[in-house]
Amino acid sequence: MHFGAGVPTVEVGDLKDGDFLLDVREDDEWRAGHAEGALHIPVSEFVARYGELTEAAPQDGRIHVICRSGGRSAQVAMYLAQQGVDAVNVDGGMQVWAASGRPVVTDEGKPGHVL
Repeated sequence: MHFGAGVPTVEVGDLKDGDFLLDVREDDEWRAGHAEGALHIPVSEFVARYGELTEAAPQDGRIHVICRSGGRSAQVAMYLAQQGVDAVNVDGGMQVWAASGRPVVTDEGKPGHVL
């Protein structure tokens, strides 16, 4: 799924341990399963909670934005890029993440799944 030349995109396979990951899915999706260590700010609350991102994100690092399939994260990545932030959309989202064999966990650290 591609969203045009204006949205910087990376493949799940390009992500390395320690890369900063922002999950913009809604609460029920997050609870079902997410990437360990990701910051969760639902797209529906993103503008109001933007300060949480600026506090948590690495100062000069890239923000990898992920959702279920890549649509919502593309919108957030585009917004961040317009703000001068180094942000990229994770192509295919958590569906590709899970299909690639990357771990999906619950808040309790147990195996999760992608809604």
